[in-house]
Formats: sequence, structure tokens, C-alpha cells
Amino acid sequence: MTAGLAAIARGDELAGDSGLFYRQLVWVLLSIPVTVLASIIPYRVWRSQGYSLFFISLLLLIVPYFMPARGGAHRWIPLGPINFQPSEIAKLTFMMALAQYLMFRDNYRKLWGLVVPFAITLIPMGLILREPDLGTSLLFLPVLFAMLFAAGAKGKHLLLIFTLGLALMPVGWRFMSAEQKSRVTTLFTQKDEGPAPRGDGYHLHQSKQMLALGGLWGSDISGPATDDEYLYHLPASRTDFVFCLVGERWGLWGCVMIIGFYLVLFAQGLKIASNTHEPFGRLLAVGIVAILATQLIINTGMTVGLMPITGLTLPLLSYGGSSMLMTSASLGLLINIAMRPGFEVSGDTFRY
Repeated sequence: MTAGLAAIARGDELAGDSGLFYRQLVWVLLSIPVTVLASIIPYRVWRSQGYSLFFISLLLLIVPYFMPARGGAHRWIPLGPINFQPSEIAKLTFMMALAQYLMFRDNYRKLWGLVVPFAITLIPMGLILREPDLGTSLLFLPVLFAMLFAAGAKGKHLLLIFTLGLALMPVGWRFMSAEQKSRVTTLFTQKDEGPAPRGDGYHLHQSKQMLALGGLWGSDISGPATDDEYLYHLPASRTDFVFCLVGERWGLWGCVMIIGFYLVLFAQGLKIASNTHEPFGRLLAVGIVAILATQLIINTGMTVGLMPITGLTLPLLSYGGSSMLMTSASLGLLINIAMRPGFEVSGDTFRY
């Protein structure tokens, strides 16, 4: 969070003070009690409410369709001075509902038994895709596969479904919007030489340029690489492209250190899942790690031209209240699970 605040401050310095640093500081301060509260209330209290919370989040995903569009998208619910993004809640409640479904079953050991888990996944994915929000919708399938694997689904079944999904990609391409198609094609037509391109290629060109300007040590140590303010122009630098500000301020080593912090977090999360014998807690811990790791891969990958550009934030670093609060709640639940790893009197689980 501290690194994110420092990166946002650098963005305000380059793009002009917009007050985003102070607003993000408020969200960071609010996230602390959210984390504490999520870690104190035993997570078993939420276990029986997974389906109900998931249903409520689906209803909330429909509400933005009736709200005025922002940037051509219906993703937010205006609540006075703030804008709430219901897809952030949907990510967490989806994992709760899926964990509740999988925790005492074994039908997912058969191919037909995967129908319900995929239905639970595809419903919020479809609603989020219609906003449109390709980046957030991409998070659900990796989480589903990770939780199914942790629960004991057969690897050959998951591989078969993955292969089938790849074969159906041309069909999915036909239903993508022109903007989404443009972002994918830009990935394969990017050029680093010459003037900055127009359209979607401009974001990718400037993001890579911002990382390059940071060099090995960044502007904090080596000083700014140039006085040309145009070269530092990067749209959405404090939200989707905050990793570029990390690279510009602290260079390559700063980027490596940030990724290292994430890897430590993920390793600890998987250790918590491994030590937890209660099935709901173990599956939820795996889901939390999977969704944060997927966000890291997609967000950092798009900044260097390895993934299509999406409106996906970097957990704990990017500006945004909804993302910060839901990520903090997820980490609070992870701490909660670590504090209560015991197994309750019930049927055998994870026998596979």
C-alpha cells in the first residue's frame, strides 16, 4: 500500500496534482479496519451465507446497466461523492459460493459434475462482460480451475475443458466488441520504434516508454531521464498502469522487489491453505491467492506488451476504493483462515 501511495504521488507530480494521492490515502486508512474486521469474525459465520451473498452480488451487477455510462461502460453505481464497482464484491462472493458448493461433494470428480461449478462462474462473467469489462471477467476462470484442482477434480477433465475453450476462441471473438478486438490486435502489431501510434497502441507504447525511462534505478536515484514532459504522458497511470510509475520511480530493481513482495504473499497464502483442514477455509484461501496472482500476471503483463490492455487494477497499489476495500477484506479473510485451521466433525474431504 505504501508503494502504491508513493507511485500515485509520482503520477500526480508528472500529470498535475489531481488530489488522487490524498483520496487514496483515505481508502488505505479505511482498509485497515476492514482487514481487522474480516479477520476477527470467524469465517465459518460466512460459510453458510455464500449462496445468499453471491445472489445479492449478481443483483448488484445488474444495477449499473441502469446508470449513466462512464467512458462507454456501465461498471459503477454512483453513491454520492464516490462510485462503487459491484464487480469487486462479485469476485469475493463468487469464491464463497463456489467453496460452499465444493466443500463436501465429490461429483466434480466426474466430467458432468463440473457443470454446476462452471455455471456459477459463467453467470457473473457474462454480466461483467456486458458492462463491458474484459479484464475483470478474465479473473473468474483461473480461480475456478484453481479451486477445482484444490478440491480434487481430475486434471485430465480440466485439461480437456481448457483445450475445448481454446478451440472455441474463434466463436468468442465474434461476440467481442470492436474495442476489445482492437486491444487484442494491438498486442500483435506493437512497434517500439518511431513516433507513438494512435488509438489503443498509444497506451501500450507509453507504458513501455515509462518503464524504460526509469532505467535500472529509477528517477529517485538517477534523476529524471529527460525534461520532455510529453514522454511522461500516460493515461490511467495511477489506476491500470500504476506499475509503470513504480518502474519510473524505482527502476527495474523496484519492479523486481514489488513482484517479490507479491510472491511472498502468495506463498504464505498457499501455506495457509495447506495447513487448513476445514474444507471451506482451504478452498477460499486457494481462491483468494489465485485471483490476486491472476491480477498481478494480467496487469504487469499488459504494461510490457505481453497481455492485451484491460481495465484491471493492480491489487493494493492501484488507485480505487472498491478494489482496495475488497482486496483488504480478502486478505483479512486469509488471516482469519490462518487463525482457525482446525477441522470440524464432519465427513472426510480432500481424499483425492
